[in-house]
Amino acid sequence: MGRLAGFPFFKDAGVDLTSYESRCIWRRFDANEILVDFDDASTDVYLLAAGEVRILNRTQSGKEVILGEMRAGEFFGELAAIDGVSRSANVTALTRGELCVVPAAVFREIVFAAPPIADKLLRLLAKRVRMLNARLMEHAVLDLRHRLYAELLRLSAPRPGTDGERAVSPPPYHHVLAARIGCRREQVTREFTVMAQEGLVDRTRGALILRRPDILEARVAEALREDA
Repeated sequence: MGRLAGFPFFKDAGVDLTSYESRCIWRRFDANEILVDFDDASTDVYLLAAGEVRILNRTQSGKEVILGEMRAGEFFGELAAIDGVSRSANVTALTRGELCVVPAAVFREIVFAAPPIADKLLRLLAKRVRMLNARLMEHAVLDLRHRLYAELLRLSAPRPGTDGERAVSPPPYHHVLAARIGCRREQVTREFTVMAQEGLVDRTRGALILRRPDILEARVAEALREDA
């Protein structure tokens, strides 16, 4: 079994991937290396074997909006492989790592040859559209405070051994959160001060702890109802 078959996306593909893998290129990258940039004409798909990357968009004025991060086992670049349109986002490495570069023609051949893979791709694209729709709605109807609540809940995971607490690990930088929700770093810092005073969050060495995520969820839901 080749390395390509080891990626979660290609698990149970139902086809022999050996011939496809021979047409792919494996390469390493360094931290802060730009892997894909705005308006690039390339159409390759990038499978992350190791490392972490950040995806962001940039307005004409130069303001950057972070769309998210990806880790080993995930992939990016599939939209250009599907429609051939130049890249719409920047992807920059946060750490050193390795990726597999899959030419668009190879990616499409695998998708069309393996119905289980085609189904996974459709579900993945649907999930990403729903997530973008949710963020668009938040930016349209929520103020800064509630957008921050929603983003923290989205980034967090249940904290083992606790009763309902959640954690964001590693703890996010304030300027990164600001770029995610469309505001300034100072505004995020002020909101964290208020949240800490209310006992809603706590910062440890390795994580940001959401002590009362239920309250944050309730406040976001209430804000959405009020707008409606």
